[in-house]
Amino acid sequence: MAASVGILAIGTALAGGYRINLTPSEPLGLWRIVPLGRPVAGNDLVFICPPATVEMREARARGYLRSGSCPGGVAPLIKTVIAVAGQHVEIGASVSVEGRVVSSSSLASRDGSDRPLAPSASGIVPPGYVFLHSAFPGSYDSRYFGPVPASGVLGLAQEVLTYAP
Repeated sequence: MAASVGILAIGTALAGGYRINLTPSEPLGLWRIVPLGRPVAGNDLVFICPPATVEMREARARGYLRSGSCPGGVAPLIKTVIAVAGQHVEIGASVSVEGRVVSSSSLASRDGSDRPLAPSASGIVPPGYVFLHSAFPGSYDSRYFGPVPASGVLGLAQEVLTYAP
């Protein structure tokens, strides 16, 4: 009986757009996916399913991504959109969008397990794509995997009950 109630509660929470974040890229805890009734814009904090690409498969193998319901069997990411289609992103020692340096965007050459990290190429964000960022120093975001399809955006990320360690 208790197991049935637990499964029902989890199913209801997922159907209601609630998710638990256990990664340090954003505060830990309960979040909600809020439907986005407009095109995604800069500074939106979003839940997004990353595309099932070679880079994402490698990120999953390295343990950067958790298991979940997105293509490739990964969990949605919570990231801030820092550039949209048509904007120029420059990746060097840090990231600049349209010539403005993005705060907390320095790049790491190696991950926490001392494996090399390669930066994404600089350029214009293509139509239908967004460039993602998290201020967390160890975040795996578009600095390393480049722009991703905006079609993967599930909605805005809204904190419900969180804790920032």
